[in-house]
Amino acid sequence: MTEGGGLDVLSKKDAKAVVVDSLYPLYTSQRTQMDVIDSWLNLTHEGPKIPVNASREHRWIATLAKTPLLGTVVTTVGQALYCTGYKTSIAGENPWRTWQANDFDHRQTAVHRAALGYGLAFTVVTPGQDSQGPRSVIRGVSPRKMVAVYADAAEDDWPMYAGRFEKATDSAFMVQLIDDEVIHFVKIGASGDEPEYIEYREHNAGVPPVIRYSNMLDLDGRTVGEVAPLIPTAQRINKTDYDRMLAQHSNSWNLRVFSGIDATQGPNTEGLTPEQAAEQAQIRLRQSDIVTLKDPASKAWSLPATPLEGFISSRDSDIDALASTAQIPVTAFSKLSNISADTLVEIRAGLNQKVFERQTSFGKSHTQTLRMAAYLEGNLAAAEDYEAKMDWRDTRVRPWGQTVDALGKAAQMLGVPVEELWEELPWLDQTDLEDLKRAANTATAQAARAKIADAAAQARQDPTVARLVNGANPS
Repeated sequence: MTEGGGLDVLSKKDAKAVVVDSLYPLYTSQRTQMDVIDSWLNLTHEGPKIPVNASREHRWIATLAKTPLLGTVVTTVGQALYCTGYKTSIAGENPWRTWQANDFDHRQTAVHRAALGYGLAFTVVTPGQDSQGPRSVIRGVSPRKMVAVYADAAEDDWPMYAGRFEKATDSAFMVQLIDDEVIHFVKIGASGDEPEYIEYREHNAGVPPVIRYSNMLDLDGRTVGEVAPLIPTAQRINKTDYDRMLAQHSNSWNLRVFSGIDATQGPNTEGLTPEQAAEQAQIRLRQSDIVTLKDPASKAWSLPATPLEGFISSRDSDIDALASTAQIPVTAFSKLSNISADTLVEIRAGLNQKVFERQTSFGKSHTQTLRMAAYLEGNLAAAEDYEAKMDWRDTRVRPWGQTVDALGKAAQMLGVPVEELWEELPWLDQTDLEDLKRAANTATAQAARAKIADAAAQARQDPTVARLVNGANPS
């Protein structure tokens, strides 16, 4: 239906119906799942189960038992994911400039972490302008705020429509309904009722410019993050930590026991109940005190402290299970000593494989984002460059001296151009590489000019050349 400007878009009535009847139920369902994961990432989840009548002291210990292990999993993988450039063979402006204009050198980290933790993340690309002309706006969106509807969630690159929910007030949401041509702004109540159409803005992308980042997308269109499968293991570790701290707090010392002594007899017991008298007459011993028992029938002995080694070994076992399930080196959770560089490389082999898989998935989404940005900027050649790919920083643990030596041998023995090997240096991003290549070209030109000048100077020393330069007849 046409709504102003001759553009064929949803009517106000239809837009409100899509938000209330379709997007809002999907959003509440997805948000509930994401909030559970978020609680484990931010330590707001429920602690170990304790009795209803547990003391305040025991409840306090239960709060201490929550350890951010699942956040460590996300951090360990996320820190190994960093894009440093965009490879394209198309002439013209490289979309990498739009990436940097949107500060995605920094923003990419939040997108990666959301996709790793929740299993999903999104970017939204909209038209924009800067001092040099069209410049698309790219923003990352959390799956706690956005839902996307696909005809085939496993196969389709673009959704049929998407909705972004932002809390306007405590009792209302502002919803952006994104379709093929425009973004509708609809305000609804906190319960998904009372829809109010505000306005719409054109984007003219031809598809909803919403790009999905999935951690592990299967052929049924399902994706799971790093956190959800590990929650049962993390719960076991929290329970073990609680039991260990409870034993440490209450039973980690030897208990002295006396028999044959009437604790109710002694000074200051007059007028006290037997319980009060017993508490006041308790024998409190210091380290230097010596106890003597005059009554032969009296006895003294001690009960041993509860050993903590069992709790510690149980926790270590669960940590190993968590690390192997998450494909994370156990060194991320515990301290290991006397590890050689080669051993550390082997320990991190599984993580390297996981990182490569995530680079493949997230890299495809990044290139899709930049192609959409190029399309909205009118850069059609870059928008249709399906061979473009992202450059990723190499964060593998390895001796850099050996790396540089290997690259040098590749240049000398295999004849690989040195400029091509620069891309293997992990501390250089695309801007650094371009600066280095420009400097090398300048240095090459200067060296060529110097070589020509030296040749000319040597030639002038030849008598025949000298006569020619001076206009003399060589004959």
